[in-house]
Amino acid sequence: MRVAMIGAGYVGLVSGACFADFGHHVTCVDKDAERIARLRKGEMPIFEPDLDRLVVRNTREKRLDFTTDLCVPVAEADAVFIAVGTPSRRGDGHADLSYVHAAAAEIAAALTGFTVVITKSTVPVGTGDEVERIIRETRPDADAAVVSNPEFLREGAAIQDFKHPDRIVVGTEDERARKVMAELYRPLYLNQPPILYTTRRTAELIKYAANAFLATKVTFINEIAELCEKVGADVQQVARGIGLDNRIGSKFLHAGPGYGGSCFPKDTVALIKTGQDYEAPLRIVETVAAVNEARKRGMFRKIAAALGSSLRGKTIAVLGLTFKPNTDDMREAPSIPLITALMDMGALVRAYDPVGMEQARQVLAGIEFCDGPYACANGADALVIVTEWEQFRALDFERLKGVMKQAVLVDLRNVYRPEELEGFAYHGIGRGQSGR
Repeated sequence: MRVAMIGAGYVGLVSGACFADFGHHVTCVDKDAERIARLRKGEMPIFEPDLDRLVVRNTREKRLDFTTDLCVPVAEADAVFIAVGTPSRRGDGHADLSYVHAAAAEIAAALTGFTVVITKSTVPVGTGDEVERIIRETRPDADAAVVSNPEFLREGAAIQDFKHPDRIVVGTEDERARKVMAELYRPLYLNQPPILYTTRRTAELIKYAANAFLATKVTFINEIAELCEKVGADVQQVARGIGLDNRIGSKFLHAGPGYGGSCFPKDTVALIKTGQDYEAPLRIVETVAAVNEARKRGMFRKIAAALGSSLRGKTIAVLGLTFKPNTDDMREAPSIPLITALMDMGALVRAYDPVGMEQARQVLAGIEFCDGPYACANGADALVIVTEWEQFRALDFERLKGVMKQAVLVDLRNVYRPEELEGFAYHGIGRGQSGR
């Protein structure tokens, strides 16, 4: 099949490359000429494991192409995906749909023959109706069906998630569109992922509900971690104890400095706004968003408590800047409010991240970026693990003791066990007094 992917950002690029790897002919379209030029040369604008090899291979085999002009790819396409950004709108937190609406109008003008227009972007309930209205108004003669097909890709594991999905959600009641969607995903039949066909509005809500539920699990275990610290319990054992219950499950029960990234923060807020608009307030989700923001801002207190005095003039070494490992994404990363608070308290901050330094330089000023974990720790009063990169899971603590001013470790991801770190003052998350 011929596919046009409108948007060559994270979702569009990963989805386009994977569809091409399935054997479809895919053209990714983006208005950013520099991005398109880099992609044509095999240079990735984002970091995602194995994405570069997937793009290069399918470009070489002429199943994947990149352009800034959507007219020809859309005219030739059986399926056109809208995979543009939907950031939080400034001022009110609603999802900004201006890119989606603009894409719909441009797509409509280029349509020829029956075409399925698929919203891949995360959008509020009713967006598909608006996309359909724009297409009908722009091209009353167009033969098109509008479908919702939300993505469920984890940054750092997106290719695996696309090729081995838990489920595929397709929102349409059009039989022709359903057949096109089945053909697009036919290469996955051997993996037997469930394909859930729903109405368009239901599919749109599934995506938001899924992210809000996962954000709730993260925030729940973080609050339990706070209680563990007060009563002398171990949050990791609590998480294991409840996670072994099949009704709960173990995933997303890892205490830490709060969730960040491109999805959870904006999607929870957008869902809250949708609930308010329809007079069906989502009180649990509202609390989740508020608690998470407070947690990210308050993490500096753990460092201050670990040093037992004012942070002014102290050197803090921060390991990990991105919101999670295996990505260079700094959007809503917990490191940002943490570092900002440390600097506001007069601390000197040094930082290292395996792949996120370039992006971090754009959002963090006034800190020293280092070449590695040991250079970062040199002369530091405390070492803080913020992102659980694999490179930080086997640090040489004898070497660290030799270069640090004080042997203090604040482990915001519970990468280590206190008993492993002889000679270090260890401070984890949710481990009570016994974990220090």
